[in-house]
Amino acid sequence: MTLKLGVVMDPIASIHYQKDSTLAMLWEAQTRGWEIYYFEQTDLYLQDGMAYGNAKRLHVQQNENAWYSWNGAQSMLLQDLDIMLMRKDPPYNAAYIHTTQILDYAERNGVLVVNRPSALRDCNEKLFACDFPACTPPTLVTQSRERFFEFWQKYQDIVCKPLDTMGGESVFRVRHDDVNTNVIYEVLTKHGKEQMMVQQYIPEITLGDKRILMIDGEAIPYLLARVPHGSDWRGNLAVGAKGKVQKLSPRDQFIADQVGPVLRERGILFAGLDVIGDYLTEINITSPTCIREIEAGSDSPVTKLLFDCIESKL
Repeated sequence: MTLKLGVVMDPIASIHYQKDSTLAMLWEAQTRGWEIYYFEQTDLYLQDGMAYGNAKRLHVQQNENAWYSWNGAQSMLLQDLDIMLMRKDPPYNAAYIHTTQILDYAERNGVLVVNRPSALRDCNEKLFACDFPACTPPTLVTQSRERFFEFWQKYQDIVCKPLDTMGGESVFRVRHDDVNTNVIYEVLTKHGKEQMMVQQYIPEITLGDKRILMIDGEAIPYLLARVPHGSDWRGNLAVGAKGKVQKLSPRDQFIADQVGPVLRERGILFAGLDVIGDYLTEINITSPTCIREIEAGSDSPVTKLLFDCIESKL
């Protein structure tokens, strides 16, 4: 029987052909002979208690000038799919939450949604790391000016970030003599109305922000260290960091072993752990990336392993 795969993603015309992980997944699905149905968030809807979507039949190819084409369109019940990949990038906003709620209906009717919609809602990528205090640096989540300044004065060199963005967006480093501290607090908390995360700065960021990929709670043995480039201290590929594939260290494996069982319990089949030095800083579950870079720099067939796992869950 031919499997039917749906994917909810950002506009496929705007993805980065050379490094997009969702595209690697779609190539693998097509290699397996699966039918692929493409959706954007606005294509999903509920009617009379049933989840539907305006789908386009998608064909993908390894061609940097034309990596996709369409083969018809239809409105369909999501429960007619076997698998749905939820690969919409943050921001994690009301539209994203509503999408996961629609996908709940598909999951109840037998569709394997990767990752589980309830987990996408419950496991904020910044906050989820706080479940593992033995693995994280000193961390504060607050909207209080007083607590923020106490943390800053104690640790002298800190990193501040919002809870719902990606790719290093709106991430600030605040040193002990920074004159912009008040402004950074006001911007990130919207003058004390929203929560932000504050962590002690980890000097080992100069060696890279390590991305460890997890499939059903098990770590891929190679990671991607995203090494800051030029004058930008952030280890994000989106802001110019350079990727370096390397094997997991014993500490990296320890962190993966702590997080893995919880990922498995929550139905998170594919995740990306962000580790700086010896510390877990984030757990990415919305649309983890770095598949292409790790596959290119190692002998780990990440996409094949992921889809073998997905098939085993059907």
